Amino acid sequence: MPATIGDLPLPRISPHFLKLRVAVRAYLREHVHIGLSGGPDSLALVAAARAEGARVTAICINHNLQDNSAAVSEMAAHQAESMGARAVIRSVTVPAGSMEAAAREARYAEFAQLTDMIWTGHTMDDQAETFLLAGLRGNPAGMKSASRRPDLTIIRPLLGVRRADTHGACEELQLSPWSDPQNFDHAFRRVSIREQLIPLLRDIHEGDPVPGLALAAGRAAMEGEALEFFVDKRRSEWSDGFPVSLASEPFALRRRMLADFLRGHGVRVTSRKVEAVDRLLTHWHGQGGVAVGKAATGRLEVVRVSGKLRVTG
Repeated sequence: MPATIGDLPLPRISPHFLKLRVAVRAYLREHVHIGLSGGPDSLALVAAARAEGARVTAICINHNLQDNSAAVSEMAAHQAESMGARAVIRSVTVPAGSMEAAAREARYAEFAQLTDMIWTGHTMDDQAETFLLAGLRGNPAGMKSASRRPDLTIIRPLLGVRRADTHGACEELQLSPWSDPQNFDHAFRRVSIREQLIPLLRDIHEGDPVPGLALAAGRAAMEGEALEFFVDKRRSEWSDGFPVSLASEPFALRRRMLADFLRGHGVRVTSRKVEAVDRLLTHWHGQGGVAVGKAATGRLEVVRVSGKLRVTG
């Protein structure tokens, strides 16, 4: 075990930090890029990767959403450099819309300019919260330890580690993580779930609800991945219209197929659109087309013609 990482001395006894070091070992490469917000999760992740011998480039994104955001990024970069990591600060403009989602997309787009693989500090607690949020939207889902976007692979080495361990590791290492004030703002649904719903579930469950929720989230993610595998294998079947014969496919797989079909035509997919289009397969009685969006020439519709669903517009 190294005595220091960069200028940072490592304590002889650090049980929280040890859990992080063990967690990252399965994902280690010679050089890793880590998204560093300056909060305890990502800061502890940088420390764990460095302690395990990886060269680290910490990418600090200034979203320009708070008055002190530039100073937060600079402080995060400074602490990463004190641990022997290379730090890069990038400034982005977050477009209007759902702030959390828009900031995430802006952040990932910037990561993709610098690397094709990024580590993030998501923990088991984040996984449980994600499952509850997705369930409230009617689409129970979870994060995978590795997920792929067209231009970026996202690695989440700490999904099996508790948030208490990342906070505890920062204390053991005497790091100074940033405390995001938005993490205490109940205007954000995730914060309300974290501070109100999960404690209530702990009382009802008479125990910690996070491991079970995280397990359910992981299973949902794996099942979703399996369905996507079959969709990828069969995509050619609806390259020239979606055959109505696919109405006999299992419901979960058919919905994924329809979503893929719609995305292939540039449609922004929602559960409501997929359900409406699915009725053209399963409850067909000569009805007209289903509106699914807009095009330069007018609205986009899915219609049933000659044994296939087609997008017109």
